Amino acid sequence: MKPPRGLLAFVLCAAAISLAAWGCAHHDEKWPVPEAVKKIKNPIPLTEAGLNVARGLYLDNCAQCHGEKGKGDGIEAAMYSVKPVDLTDPRVMSEMTDGELFYKITQGRRPMPSFKGVFNEEKRWQLVHLLRTFAKSHARR
Repeated sequence: MKPPRGLLAFVLCAAAISLAAWGCAHHDEKWPVPEAVKKIKNPIPLTEAGLNVARGLYLDNCAQCHGEKGKGDGIEAAMYSVKPVDLTDPRVMSEMTDGELFYKITQGRRPMPSFKGVFNEEKRWQLVHLLRTFAKSHARR
């Protein structure tokens, strides 16, 4: 017995939509960074004053998603399908170079905004130093 004409079209259409939805939900979470950028070292010296500046910037602009302590548990984190990275995870942070962190802060990627036009280079590099402190404070001793 042949299925009704519209049923086959409906099933194929539903399958295509389901496959597309699954693909969006399980997209590649890798955030590609140019190799040359990965090699860039932080040119700004680590200072307590710089960390204090970065802490204020972070609390005002990043903590709502990344959380006050960097665990990815900010009050807005659950609003997005992409979970913010846990900046306190020493393994995750040791795999990212300063250049990668700077690139990600600078360029952004949905839902994270670009901070290129928000903070000057020095402040973005100070943020890199601050992000490093989150993992160090949670490292096993």
